[in-house]
Amino acid sequence: IPANMEVMRLFVTSVFAIFLLLHDGHADQPRKISMRIVEEPSNYGYAGNQANSVKTLTPRVKASNVSGPVPLQQLAGRCYSKVLDTYKYKFCPFDNVTQYEQSLRWNPYSGILGVWQEWEIENNTFTAMVMPEGDDCGKLRRQVKVYFRCGNRNEVMNMTEPTTCNYMLEFKTPLVCHPHVMLVYPTLSADLQSQWDQAEQELYEEQITQKGYKKRLRRIFEAAGYQLSQKKQDELKDAVSNQDKTQEGEFTSLLTCNAEYKKLKEEVETLREQVKTQEEKFPDADEILLDDHLPMDYDMMDDYI
Repeated sequence: IPANMEVMRLFVTSVFAIFLLLHDGHADQPRKISMRIVEEPSNYGYAGNQANSVKTLTPRVKASNVSGPVPLQQLAGRCYSKVLDTYKYKFCPFDNVTQYEQSLRWNPYSGILGVWQEWEIENNTFTAMVMPEGDDCGKLRRQVKVYFRCGNRNEVMNMTEPTTCNYMLEFKTPLVCHPHVMLVYPTLSADLQSQWDQAEQELYEEQITQKGYKKRLRRIFEAAGYQLSQKKQDELKDAVSNQDKTQEGEFTSLLTCNAEYKKLKEEVETLREQVKTQEEKFPDADEILLDDHLPMDYDMMDDYI
């Protein structure tokens, strides 16, 4: 209801302002003015923002494969939303996290905060989902870490920004209530478990240092698909670089150039059809006669403004 009242107030105020501009003391003579029809979606109010949102959010990189604790893998393909203050956050496990501004302003912000890539692992425990490569944030790129909490249902609990462009999302779910569900070792194959056992033995016998032990574990986690190898990290950087070049008008191959050309051509044809349709619907839209001496009740106008 408040949003509807705001729309009504803006509409009435606009009509009154137009009346004052047109009423220049020559009430007995109608004037000929030019008007331009602008075809744009209304974006007033929360419902307007959702129903008329035309911006498609496109990640700059692909999400990694589903991995990690088996119970959590059933969340893949689902999404969970929560409105906090003036933003709506949408968390899609093993995919991405997006943000939508719930605002009355004409062009509310919406964007991707991060894309699923790997697990953060500490002390034999999956501690967080790491989702980097979100939208640009000045010279940085947005990134999200998702932490799981025990709860009686699947739900986004909170979203904070501890440091600029780095977000922390808390998600509660009954899937992590078992004390051992987030342990890494039980999820590994027999071969990788054997490699971990070997590393533990060599560390105990002081054949390797703590630093060497951590490197061994890192390779095990990479082999399991839980963390990105150096090769995967390089491929990710190349993908981001190519995507940025494409957005800036540069193309890394003839194939991408042709694809972008086809897309732009389709957009131009669509715009031409829209212009043609409007011209057919409003053939005299550029020349509209307005009579200045329309009756106006100023006292009634005051009641609405």
